[in-house]
Amino acid sequence: MTAFLIQNMAPIMFAALVVFLLLGYPVAFSLAANGLLFGLLGIELGLFRPDFLQALPERVFGVMSNETLLAVPFFTFMGLILERSGMAEDLLDTIGQLFGRIRGGLGYAVVFVGALLAATTGVVAASVISMGLISLPIMLRYGYDRRVASGVIAASGTLAQIIPPSLVLIIMADQLGRSVGDMYEGAFLPGLMLAGLYAGYIFVVSMVSPKATPGLPPEAIGFREENGRRGMTSLAVLTVLSGLVGWVVMSGRLSTALEPFAPGLAAALAPPTMNGADFVVLTMFVAILFAFVVAIANRIAVRTLGIGVLSKICQQVVFVMVPPLFLIFLVLGTIFIGLATPTEGGAMGALGAVVLAIVKRRLDLGLLRQATYATAKLSAFAVFILIGARVFSLTFYGVNGHLWVEHLLTSLPGGQIGFLIFVNLFVFVLAFFLDYFELAFIIIPLIGPVAEKLGIDLIWFGVMLGVNMQTSFMHPPFGFALFFLRSVAPKEPYHDRLTGKLTAPISTAQIYWGAIPFVIIQLIGVALVIIFPQLVMHYKGTATTVDPSKIELQMAPPDTPPALDLR
Repeated sequence: MTAFLIQNMAPIMFAALVVFLLLGYPVAFSLAANGLLFGLLGIELGLFRPDFLQALPERVFGVMSNETLLAVPFFTFMGLILERSGMAEDLLDTIGQLFGRIRGGLGYAVVFVGALLAATTGVVAASVISMGLISLPIMLRYGYDRRVASGVIAASGTLAQIIPPSLVLIIMADQLGRSVGDMYEGAFLPGLMLAGLYAGYIFVVSMVSPKATPGLPPEAIGFREENGRRGMTSLAVLTVLSGLVGWVVMSGRLSTALEPFAPGLAAALAPPTMNGADFVVLTMFVAILFAFVVAIANRIAVRTLGIGVLSKICQQVVFVMVPPLFLIFLVLGTIFIGLATPTEGGAMGALGAVVLAIVKRRLDLGLLRQATYATAKLSAFAVFILIGARVFSLTFYGVNGHLWVEHLLTSLPGGQIGFLIFVNLFVFVLAFFLDYFELAFIIIPLIGPVAEKLGIDLIWFGVMLGVNMQTSFMHPPFGFALFFLRSVAPKEPYHDRLTGKLTAPISTAQIYWGAIPFVIIQLIGVALVIIFPQLVMHYKGTATTVDPSKIELQMAPPDTPPALDLR
């Protein structure tokens, strides 16, 4: 029996962890308890010395001093403040009006706003609950199929899982030993791709079953001009003009044109040397700034002179869209172009969210208290799981568990492809029972080194698993996004606030059936990331290729200066 335990300590330890989790014990305590119990057993069996566990304090201190993890409370606080400041409500109302009578318009609006909220909040719960409270009653009011409505709301809320500044991407980068900025840049296109796939599904449903996704009735469309028109031409012209101004400024053409007349101003407006990503980000920022200035000038002209050139819908879209787009640039833009680290970007985003709430006159002591409490709770939850994972991994590595996992995975048939298929199926099944934090802390440290040994780029690997782990929010019956939606969806018949009609509730079965098509879409997204790796690998064209974990200082001979070997 003793020989069997010594030879199979690693698989027994992993199986014991699975049993603890299935019994319902908290993840952090299950990890730590397994690590300590099997550590004592390993000492008793002579697998390693008692002083092996003396590394625990250093590991715990390493977690607490990890500056990268500071981004987690910053982005959580930013998302909670924004969710309570009414930004989601303003966006959903305005974008819904923008699509008007187009079939599936409210569905497109939910997907669009879900992507914007994901890029500004990074918190799935805030996105799902906000859109469930605001858009679900409107979709039911105008006759949307309950399965389609609940599915698109839950799925769009989970975009906060993969579109930066996602919390799970921070954890993923930390566990894989890679840059958070690279992980963010690599995940941006796959996140937008998923949003496009969701919108494509709404389009297909609107074509196949028009009654399931009706457009808004004429009486529900506001922001009309005095002549009864919607004023969409004004919005189209301003969009094109703003994009053109942004391109002229950032391409250097404005600086070149001004140089003969005002050399000093031309030098000040000369754009810096940029790569492709920097150019796109800064061009968008200039375009947004120009549109906002035009809208402000138009409002002043209307109030003072009684004339204006922008339509009501155009002004509404600009004033509602500029704050979240500015926050996106403040957080992601500064990270992408190298002006700020993810932690610094999160700090600026948190401050920007507070300023936005003050401008909207929705910031009070109660809101700050709620956001601070929820941030502390989520951050403590993440840190305790990470400490438990450090205790578990110390013993697991001590009994050569990493070698067992490496041998198990590298011996799979098919090389890289076989490994990727197995890992994705494994993570997909585990997502039925574990959430993304638990998957990131338990599974990623075990399979990450194997992927690196097989020559797989870890940023691409992490983004691919992030898209896969997104299904953990949508899996019936344990998906957290489904729980969030169930908590705010009507459980009993109710009278609609606007029409006064008695509206039927949404059943749990309808929420589950509505989620299944989007789980399939997410799996299609995983396949596309595997088939088209350039969706992620474009980050290599704009980011440093130096891996900080592989920087080594080597001693040189006495007659030569020390050499820094960057490998």
